[in-house]
Amino acid sequence: MPASPSTARVINDRSALELLQQEGPLTAGQLKTLTGLSRPTVADLVERLQLSGLIQVVGESGSQRRGPNARLYGIVADRAHLAALDVRTRSVTVVVADLLGTTLAEASLPIGSDTGTEPAVESAATLLERAVREAGATRLHSVGIGAPGLIDPVGGELRPTSGLPAWHRSLIGVLQDRLTARVVVENETNLAAVAEQRLGAARDRDTFAFLWLGAGVGAGLVLDGRLRRGASGGAGEIGFLPVPGTAGVPSAVDCDGGFHSLAGSAAICALAAEYGVAAPMGAREPEAAGVVLAAVADGRDDFLGAVADRLALGAAAVASVLDPGCVVLGGEVGHAGGPELAGRVEARLAELSPLRTQVRAGTLGGSAVLSGALLIARDTAQEELFAPSA
Repeated sequence: MPASPSTARVINDRSALELLQQEGPLTAGQLKTLTGLSRPTVADLVERLQLSGLIQVVGESGSQRRGPNARLYGIVADRAHLAALDVRTRSVTVVVADLLGTTLAEASLPIGSDTGTEPAVESAATLLERAVREAGATRLHSVGIGAPGLIDPVGGELRPTSGLPAWHRSLIGVLQDRLTARVVVENETNLAAVAEQRLGAARDRDTFAFLWLGAGVGAGLVLDGRLRRGASGGAGEIGFLPVPGTAGVPSAVDCDGGFHSLAGSAAICALAAEYGVAAPMGAREPEAAGVVLAAVADGRDDFLGAVADRLALGAAAVASVLDPGCVVLGGEVGHAGGPELAGRVEARLAELSPLRTQVRAGTLGGSAVLSGALLIARDTAQEELFAPSA
C-alpha cells in the first residue's frame, strides 16, 4: 500500500536529516538531487525542519551563487547533547558531544582495585557531571555506556559477573536514577565492533568477526549488517574458548585455560619475556600493546610469528563456525600489531582453515569502545529527534 501523506512526510524528513548527518550542510538543490524528491517537496520539508528546530541556515554554497537557492542547511548540533562512557575494570572515560558527534569535553579517571563500590560510583558519576558542565550542556538526551560482561538482550541490563567490579552495575543504576537522559548499555567489545564497522577497518563489510585484543580478549560478531548478541547476550565470549596450548580448560566462572590464557595481555607479555621483547618506557596500558608495538618497530618476526600462531587459533574457531570472510584484530594490541601482525595471522589462518578469511588490523585501537558508545547514544537521540510529527 502507498504511504499516507503524513507517513511520506516523516519518511522524507528522516531521509533528508540522515543525508545532512552523513554529508554535512547541503543546499535545497543538493537535497533534491540526493533524495530524488521534487523541488516543492524539498522546499516543504526544509521549512518543516526549520520550524521544528532541527536544521538551520549555516552559510552559502559559494561566492558565485547568491540568494535562497545557495543557502546551506545543516543540523542544529546543540539541539541535543550526548555522553559516552567507556567503563573498564580499573578506569572510566567520559566524552560529551553534540548531536553531530563533535566532542565538547572528555575526561578519564583511574579507579583502583581497592576502591569501594560507593566511592568508585560517586567518582565516576562526578566525572560525568563535570564533563557535562565543561561542555556547556544543560542536560543530556542520551548516554551510551560500554562495559565488560554480559548484557541482557531483553532488558539491556548488565548482568552480575564474577571477576568484574561490583561498581560497574551500581554505576549504571545510579546514572539511570540521576539522569533524565536515556541510558543505553552495551558490551564493550560489541561497541568496538560497531565502531570499526562504521568508522574504521570494516566499513566495507556487512559480515565480519571482530577480535578485541587488550587486557583481555573478546569477540564481536556482525552478520548481514547486524550485531549478534546471542540468546543470553554472551555471543563472542571467546576468552572462554577451549584451545590447545594452555595448561588446563576454562570453567563456567573462570576463563583461565581458555583463549584468554593465550591471547590476553598477561599471556602476551609472558611470551614476550621468553623472546626478550620489552615494552618501551612509559608505554600505555595494556602492556601487551607496548611489547607488540616494540616488536613491530624492531622487526621481531620470531615473536610476531609466535603471537600470530596464538591468535590464529581463536580466529580459526570463529571462522569454522561463522565463515565471516573477514576478521578484524582490534583493541590496543590489534592496533599496535597493525598490518604486520594481521598479515601473519591471515597466513597462519589459511593453514588451519579451508575457509578463505581476510584478516585486518583495527584502526581505532582502544578508543573504539568510546566511539561505539557515542554512536549508540547518537543513534538513540536521532531515532527520537529525526522522526518529527507529521
